[in-house]
Amino acid sequence: MSTAVLTDRERAAVQAYLRLLHTVRAALDTAPGPHGAPGPPVVPPAVLAEAEQALAEAGLNGNEEEFFRLLHSWYPHS
Repeated sequence: MSTAVLTDRERAAVQAYLRLLHTVRAALDTAPGPHGAPGPPVVPPAVLAEAEQALAEAGLNGNEEEFFRLLHSWYPHS
């Protein structure tokens, strides 16, 4: 498998997406506490905004196929 060489902006978009992905997974990985079920999962708006801005700066808005190709080539465990 070849390794993609990402631009700084593409790398920032991938990193922001991974932060968003890990934040969402953590928000959804809740167990009932001592007082019953947990509240709804919350994703901080700043994390989502960071990912959206990074995608826009990399020119990847609306080009999910290209973005996920870059993501998989740089971080195949996603």
